[in-house]
Amino acid sequence: MGKVLAIIIGLIAMAGGIILAVFVWWREFYELVFGFIPPILFFAGLIALVAGITGIKDAMRTKKLEAEEQVEAEEKKE
Repeated sequence: MGKVLAIIIGLIAMAGGIILAVFVWWREFYELVFGFIPPILFFAGLIALVAGITGIKDAMRTKKLEAEEQVEAEEKKE
């Protein structure tokens, strides 16, 4: 019974939050949402930058390891 009660209370709280955000505090909610856009864009760009740099480093490391393996393979043939 406790789990069902938690679900019902959660649904009521969600509905109350939506009603308050849309009908009572629309302007504040609107400003809050638009206030989050610049930081989200900044951090998304930062994550993309780090992912790109990491990808380039991984590609360089892979090429270096492949070259070393070729040299080792050629030395073993001789």
